[in-house]
Amino acid sequence: MSCVVADAVDYRGLPADKSKTGGWVPAALALGIEIVERLSTMGIGVNLVTYLGGTMHQPSSTSANVVTDFMGTSFLLCLLGGFLADSFLGRFKTIAIFSTIQAVGTGILAIATKLPQLRPPPCEAHQNCEPANGFQMGILYLALYLIALGTGGLKSSVSGFGTDQFDEKDDKEKVQMNYFFHRFFFFVSMGTLAAVTVLVYIQDEVGRSLGYGICSISMVVAMVLLLSGIKRYRYKKSLGSPIVHILQVIQCAIRKRKMALPYDVTQLFDNTPPAFSRIHHTDQFLALDKAAIVAEGDFEEDNNGGTVPNPWKLSTVTRVEEVKMMVRLLPIWATTILFWTTYAQMMTYSVIQASTMERSVGNFQIPAGSLTVFFVAAILITLAVYDRVVMPIWKKWKGTPGFTNLQRMAIGLALSTMGMGIAAITEHKRLSVAKSEGRNVSTLHMSVFNLIPQFFLIGSGEAFIYTGQLDFFITQSPKGMKTMSTGLFLTTLSLGFFVSSFLVSIVKKVTGHGNQGWLADNINYGRLDCFYGLLAILGVVNFALYVVSAVWFKRKTNKKGGIQMESMGNLKGEEKC
Repeated sequence: MSCVVADAVDYRGLPADKSKTGGWVPAALALGIEIVERLSTMGIGVNLVTYLGGTMHQPSSTSANVVTDFMGTSFLLCLLGGFLADSFLGRFKTIAIFSTIQAVGTGILAIATKLPQLRPPPCEAHQNCEPANGFQMGILYLALYLIALGTGGLKSSVSGFGTDQFDEKDDKEKVQMNYFFHRFFFFVSMGTLAAVTVLVYIQDEVGRSLGYGICSISMVVAMVLLLSGIKRYRYKKSLGSPIVHILQVIQCAIRKRKMALPYDVTQLFDNTPPAFSRIHHTDQFLALDKAAIVAEGDFEEDNNGGTVPNPWKLSTVTRVEEVKMMVRLLPIWATTILFWTTYAQMMTYSVIQASTMERSVGNFQIPAGSLTVFFVAAILITLAVYDRVVMPIWKKWKGTPGFTNLQRMAIGLALSTMGMGIAAITEHKRLSVAKSEGRNVSTLHMSVFNLIPQFFLIGSGEAFIYTGQLDFFITQSPKGMKTMSTGLFLTTLSLGFFVSSFLVSIVKKVTGHGNQGWLADNINYGRLDCFYGLLAILGVVNFALYVVSAVWFKRKTNKKGGIQMESMGNLKGEEKC
């Protein structure tokens, strides 16, 4: 008899046969979608600010906010994509639908940048520039937010669908899954590298419509490849949305807020099936425990004439403890948002800085958006050094394979704060050159390579904080809420971009006088160095709050009597190959 995967089915709805489904090839087909998604999103994001300013004639602060709002919405919509995948569509259908949406969005963007009617007339010598009208900006927004919607649906499901192709209960396949998971970020970074080099060059030197058209065609090709593997995939059964489970616990706790907790916690309701892991009660956030108090009217009849608990009236202790585990993550979640606010500056104001500086290498002119190649290079170099040098040394010294997830996030926050400090110093020098040479000079006699330190520091910071956050939110969350915790991680990226938009708007309002202020329409007249300095100061304060949160989290999870999970065994009838 051939072996099957207990919690997965094939395309016909039958138990998935290990010899005919899953493995590296199906996982690679899913990975191809993610690479193209990153190529499209980053290829558009890192160079969009120059198009908004140079072609659509938008002020620098408006251009920066359009980019950060677009990127923030992309990551925020991951929650919607995850909810649809968990509750209704499943991961494969979610990927197929949202990849189509993104392909349509990039196609519309290619058309919008090609037709003269969809952009304002060019201005002469940077004078009498007519900004884009409402219709022209509306078409651009339509394209961008279709792309954002597609990105949200894809990011929430692709990595999970890739790991679905491996059986965690099979030792050999578990090793393969870990290898796939560890290399996932590397290949995604390679997609980013192609976006900020090849794609940005095509946009600037050949034509934006061609660059965006390549994104649309690439997604169509990736979709065809994805669909070609329908018969080879393993499809995991949906267990329902964790968001709904959390809302049920909160609803039950609010409904029973006036009831007294029993002296004996064993009287709290818990009928978690033996096939799952039961979580022991913890003495924290006791208000949520009231959701597990049995009261009159909590049970209803089922189709067999018996009674079952109404999940909107009564929760299990295990379900309550799962929500508690998610609540414990929130302080770490909140204190990692600011990193992505500093990250947003690398895609907006740092690109605007680059556009004013000397970018020639011989006869070759480096596109301003391509400066982010140093950002991506820093990520790849940091990952390689950490994997090959730091981890072996740390294992010999401390006996552990590398830094903990909390330590990696701390390193990322520290590097981003240092990066903003260096960025403020570099911008102060650039403004001095602009003052001496003339603020209206199109290209200052200052090499763009002066921006490398800020790109490199924040890029290295991302290598630490991204992997640390991903590891933290997955390993410290309940088994049934892995998708939810991944979505929680991605919302830090989303909120980081939105915080950037908020800060830009506030600073513009407080310091702006006409076209002047810290964030002037022409940054040669502004004080971008002060804005970077403000972010560096906020970074120091945020780092201190993070350390307090990390110490609190570690103390609570290590406290005797804390989170304990008891495994109730494997599913009955499961066989090993």
